[in-house]
Amino acid sequence: MKKITLSLIIITSLIIVSCKNEDDALSSCRTCNSSQTTPFEVCENSGGNATVNGEDTGTQFDVYIADLEAAGASCGG
Repeated sequence: MKKITLSLIIITSLIIVSCKNEDDALSSCRTCNSSQTTPFEVCENSGGNATVNGEDTGTQFDVYIADLEAAGASCGG
């Protein structure tokens, strides 16, 4: 019985930590759109890069947003 209780506590703790890490991973998001696209979300991941559709672009978030805006996109909070 003691092993089952300990196992449940460990599993619950891992789930809570896992969910918290996901929230921390994407700290800042903006919705962008242009005449050529439907609205899409660009988020800043924990490494500072822009993430689109869950994929790390390999480009710093601020640079990625600036490039999108320079290309005519509108990105808001």
